[in-house]
Amino acid sequence: MKRILSITVFFVVLTGFILVSMNLSFSGPQEQVKAKNPGQAVLQTNPDGSGAELEIIFKKGESHNHPLMAVWVEDTTGKYIQTLYVAKSIASGIFNYGDNSSGTWTQGEVRRPAALPYWGHKRGDRAPDGLYLPTPANPVPDAYTGATPTGDFRLETRLDKNGPDVYDVLLEINQSWDWNEYWTNNKYPDDEDYKSSSQPAVVYQARVGMNDTIKEFPMKFIGHSHYSGKTGELFTETNSLTTALDIADEIVVKVK
Repeated sequence: MKRILSITVFFVVLTGFILVSMNLSFSGPQEQVKAKNPGQAVLQTNPDGSGAELEIIFKKGESHNHPLMAVWVEDTTGKYIQTLYVAKSIASGIFNYGDNSSGTWTQGEVRRPAALPYWGHKRGDRAPDGLYLPTPANPVPDAYTGATPTGDFRLETRLDKNGPDVYDVLLEINQSWDWNEYWTNNKYPDDEDYKSSSQPAVVYQARVGMNDTIKEFPMKFIGHSHYSGKTGELFTETNSLTTALDIADEIVVKVK
């Protein structure tokens, strides 16, 4: 019996020594995951702004597949204040696969009003063709744009200047060709804008209080945009949406 106890104690001590040597503890694995955070890209926009510093932490959902998105700020009455981030293709009106006239896809101007219509109408900058979209001649400044993240990301950004004590941060996201039983590819056969969108863009919102002791604000789904971008309406029903609600798993706004 004494020999068994001695062997047991020996292995307990040896195991503890190995853990200490590897600089681990029983709470270590969680800290390591946070430190490594594999696959999380970091985007930085508006570094010259003088307002509040924010981080938007985006964790992709199981249906995430190269969606387009925009992040912006409004006051509590819904008045647009500024854009924090928008995908470069939408911001410039130029898509990498926008021109197939030569038989090979090259960069070209594309108009996609169904992509992020809630953001576009809120921004309120109407192009000569009547669409609420940036153009190559009048793009969103580079300071607020970036490549489309392919997975989890952290957006480090800031407001142009100090804003109200309480405001809303919104994110609109859209993934092309995500058909379902309601939003079918022949639902609106004559609407080419709808065909490039399928399920409409979905919108998330977090109300941020600068004086709150809590500095992390989860974003919540608040509705979807018009299916082809003809209006800036927000539709709150969710019954018709399926995979569109799984593009994002979690979105959190942090005040630094």
